[in-house]
Amino acid sequence: MSGSTFTHFDKEGKAVMVDVSDKKETTRSATAMGRVLLQPETMKLIQEGGFKKGDVLSVARLAGIMGAKKTPELIPLCHPLMLTSVKVDFELHPDENAIDVIGTCKLTGQTGVEMEALTAVSVAALTIYDMCKAVDKGIQITDVRLVKKTGGKSGTYEAK
Repeated sequence: MSGSTFTHFDKEGKAVMVDVSDKKETTRSATAMGRVLLQPETMKLIQEGGFKKGDVLSVARLAGIMGAKKTPELIPLCHPLMLTSVKVDFELHPDENAIDVIGTCKLTGQTGVEMEALTAVSVAALTIYDMCKAVDKGIQITDVRLVKKTGGKSGTYEAK
């Protein structure tokens, strides 16, 4: 390791990718979650598969997985990682006109996958917006956050 702390700045204050070369490889996972708020009619169309563009949740799932794999191209200074698993799921809450988007990423490596899980959730939620915006311009994407992380020196984190 080229220093005693992990930082995105070198000795001159210039932005750099954190050097993780001396970190031990461990099995790591991260789960993120976000919520998409819709109008009741939009929620019903999603549940019934009534969108001409196709199955909204299937397309959003694929987009989320692809987004996780592209994280280092989207977020400056993120390490390119060899993800071993990316999973995007949805929990529908028709009574609240809401869809929870849950993304989990895993690997064995020297750095965590929190950014990949957050990116998977964000891209999946944005895809729901994109596919539904013609009928619902008021869609809201809220509460995107890390809910669980395991592995690495800092161990396990679970949101309260």
